[in-house]
Amino acid sequence: MSINQNQSPSIDRNGSSVVLLRGNWRVESLAASGAVDRIRSSVSLFAEKDDMTWDLTQLSGLDYIGAQLLWDGWKRIRPSSLLLTAEQDRLFARLESAGSLAMPETGKTPWVPFSRLRNFPRLAMDHISAMVAMLGQLMIDLLRFIRAPHRGPWTEISANIYHAGAQALTITAIVGFLIGVVLSYLSGQQLHIFGGDIFLVNLLGMSVVRELGPLLAAILVAGRSGSAMTAQLGVMRVTEELNAMQVMGMPHGFRLILPKVIALSIVMPLLIIWTDILALLGGMLAGSFEIGLSIPYFISALPKAVPIANFWIGLGKGFVFGILIALIACYYGMRIKPNTESLGQGTTSAVVTSITVVILADAIFAIVLQGVGF
Repeated sequence: MSINQNQSPSIDRNGSSVVLLRGNWRVESLAASGAVDRIRSSVSLFAEKDDMTWDLTQLSGLDYIGAQLLWDGWKRIRPSSLLLTAEQDRLFARLESAGSLAMPETGKTPWVPFSRLRNFPRLAMDHISAMVAMLGQLMIDLLRFIRAPHRGPWTEISANIYHAGAQALTITAIVGFLIGVVLSYLSGQQLHIFGGDIFLVNLLGMSVVRELGPLLAAILVAGRSGSAMTAQLGVMRVTEELNAMQVMGMPHGFRLILPKVIALSIVMPLLIIWTDILALLGGMLAGSFEIGLSIPYFISALPKAVPIANFWIGLGKGFVFGILIALIACYYGMRIKPNTESLGQGTTSAVVTSITVVILADAIFAIVLQGVGF
């Protein structure tokens, strides 16, 4: 049997017991000839007979694709009678050493919730130890920055302040104003029923300055700037910029993590003041339209209704929230692996963890400072 076309692959039945292969059995020739299916069927047909001698010495070329085609037809076992050149023998020797691919044996898979519960202590310890290591390196970088501030990453700090602070003014203003309007409308209606219209100043002032302002600003910054920081570090990992920095002797902590922590610790208190002002403005306007509470009275009564200690508590929360958000964003960003799937997972984990930690820290503040500012 012959399917020879110039240098295209072919199989000849020479007599009754010899299978002679001719032509070029490289991948480009196999693809161009379109004879792969015919060759595969012919190899399988001749391989079923045990008394055949396979002669490959007349082949003008043979690569791994052609050798694999023969190897599969032979059921991954060399024929008892096989004539090869030295180079062809090396090809089939490598195919023999590779063996057959088999799926690994899997035991009984435990129910997913119990499996995660069992691995939780180990994962928690891994995260805690890695976070403590990053905090230690941050302290070292901070001391280095204090000792030689003229060599500090001022450009990176100013850039992070602009991206995390100045560019976040619009969204924090809109959300703060609308929250103030909603809170004032809902509270004003209930207070008006009992004749306590003037207490809207107390309710709105305390809730915004002490709790809602810092919490809203922190959640917005975690979702907007925290995710951007994580994605930035993740992209640098994917594009191997982090490896390039390491080769050039540029420390990751001093140039990437420290500027973000310093920038958010500065930006968050300022954003909280901005959010408080817009939320109180929205509440004041809504109270004026809803229950007729005059704007001059609202402005004059606000300092008496909200002691100054609440303002400082809100700023202190912002300082702590900014550090926590930056640390978590950088932690997950540095853990991202060089692939796009890990980039998405790391960014999502950073945002969810940041918001959760911010709410937890706010609850701790509320418990510890429950007797302050009233």
